[in-house]
Amino acid sequence: MTTSTPERVSKRKVAIITGTNSNLGLNIAFRLIEQVEPNINLTLIVTSRTLPRAQEVIDQIKHFVETNLERDDVLVNYDYLLIDFADMISILNGFYDVVKKYKAINYFFANAAQGTYKGIHWFKAIKQVCQEPLESVTTPNYRMQYVGVKSKDDMGLVFQTNVFGPYYFIQKLMPLLAAGNARIIWISSLMSNPEYLSMNDLQLIKSDISYEGSKRLIDLIHLGTYKQLREKGVYQYVVHPGIFTSKSMTKFLNVVSFYGMILLFYLARYLGSVWHTINGYKAAIAPLHAAMMSTEYEQDQRLKFGSATYRDGYEHVITEEIDSTGATDVAKYFQELVNEWDQKLKDQIVNTRKPI
Repeated sequence: MTTSTPERVSKRKVAIITGTNSNLGLNIAFRLIEQVEPNINLTLIVTSRTLPRAQEVIDQIKHFVETNLERDDVLVNYDYLLIDFADMISILNGFYDVVKKYKAINYFFANAAQGTYKGIHWFKAIKQVCQEPLESVTTPNYRMQYVGVKSKDDMGLVFQTNVFGPYYFIQKLMPLLAAGNARIIWISSLMSNPEYLSMNDLQLIKSDISYEGSKRLIDLIHLGTYKQLREKGVYQYVVHPGIFTSKSMTKFLNVVSFYGMILLFYLARYLGSVWHTINGYKAAIAPLHAAMMSTEYEQDQRLKFGSATYRDGYEHVITEEIDSTGATDVAKYFQELVNEWDQKLKDQIVNTRKPI
């Protein structure tokens, strides 16, 4: 399926975007189409757990290309991948689907963002908004998450969906990623400080801040693996999108509290916060900056690239150092878990593809 036909196409590139049906994932697709080099045949592989949602996302991207794209030198093709990162058999099946059709992958955006939110602690929310209005919409302390939620594979659900599942998928795809000199872009978070993760609970089963813990794990698995990947011609980066509206928490808000949150976002930006990107398109600048930047300097891979805005809303990228404490241990643990699941998943192949 194509929507734009340049006169000459000199090269093919393939991109996988996990979590494409999220606000951020969709805008990563938009920006990639806008920023990919000229005369490219670009195939976007969107991921979803269900076929109707995959079709909906493809339709949204098609609409963007047809109505907003201000270039005619890129040929856009669409494909989909039905995959559930909370299901290891689904991940393996997704891998088989990809290798049947493609010989190289050029971009991989790891954008899974599973949370086990159960609501908002309204007393804490009101207290923090009154006492620390900027902190209340930067590092909120009132989001309540379930503890001890596991996947059917008996791993921590948030751990598997946000970190290990995508990591395992990347490991299986490594020959294709190497063939495409790929950029792997891990989507972390502004809230990924070391205190969010216990090294005695890497699967986040005992944590009441498992989402934030998963983002700290992303930082560490990146730092623990990017050098080995670079030797294979695969360039891995870690980014965060700043603070923007997403479905994870807005579903717990009514009309008044939702617009109150948006007002506080703009107030925070006006008062000097660089991290309130607010909309998904601005939030997607750091992932695309990392995907398009030069790979010449290894030191760039030690940094986290954050989506930011000036007071007037103009977006830009800020880099930050990452605390590497625990990176080696996390990388070792993940490799052991990969080996364990390789043994468990022998001969597990299920066909999930249907005509779209």
